[in-house]
Amino acid sequence: MLTAFIYALLLIWVLVTLLWIWSVIIKNVSIVDIFWGIAFVAVNAFYVFLPGELNPRKILILVLVSVWGLRLATHLAIRNSGKGEDFRYREFRLKYGHERYWWISYFQTFLLQGLLIMVVSLPLLGISLSSHPGNLNLLDFLGVIVWLIGFTFEAGGDFQLSRFKSDPANKGKVLDTGFWKYTRHPNYFGDSAVWWAYALFSLAAGSYWQITGSVVMTLLIIRVSGVALLEKSLTATKPQYREYIQKTSSFFPWFPKK
Repeated sequence: MLTAFIYALLLIWVLVTLLWIWSVIIKNVSIVDIFWGIAFVAVNAFYVFLPGELNPRKILILVLVSVWGLRLATHLAIRNSGKGEDFRYREFRLKYGHERYWWISYFQTFLLQGLLIMVVSLPLLGISLSSHPGNLNLLDFLGVIVWLIGFTFEAGGDFQLSRFKSDPANKGKVLDTGFWKYTRHPNYFGDSAVWWAYALFSLAAGSYWQITGSVVMTLLIIRVSGVALLEKSLTATKPQYREYIQKTSSFFPWFPKK
């Protein structure tokens, strides 16, 4: 298992380095966001096909991770198309200076994301490198249910938000219908649920400590780059968002308050 992790780490290091070189050429670090979903597809496929024969659980996880990762990458590619570099990276350019940021971004963004990918993907390592039989059990079926719920919230929330933003009449307004009626962050909740589904598959395979990857993913979503960062931005730019906060659950879906 350690050997497989090291080989996968080398794979991700090569990919993020090539991606960084391309970002320097086009002067756009935002492409690293699109790579996030693709990277998990690549790492998972590497784990699945590395150690011997396929089994039902490996085939299942290969399909689910590929659908999730490619859907996310496609969504971000369409969303970011023609919009230039994300404001986060533009702020970093101003902070560190255009002359230095090209090499700082390699360590601050690309290598850091590569390390996070390896940590978060630990459940995928536990699933494919397990010595337990690969026949599906009750935890696998529970994992499928959790994955379907998470994927529905994530993909559905992204679709509804994209459609909402595409209407000029909604500029400055807050989306509070559909999935967004029950949680302020259906896409982040869904993403977290998907990774807890992978944790269930890992447990089903007899791999236990590897679910720390799902814990790290949830903490990143809630405390670091997801909910906390977006809430701060929206509260400052949209006065209506304060009212939305008072009546709508922050993360876990629930009925709105009156």
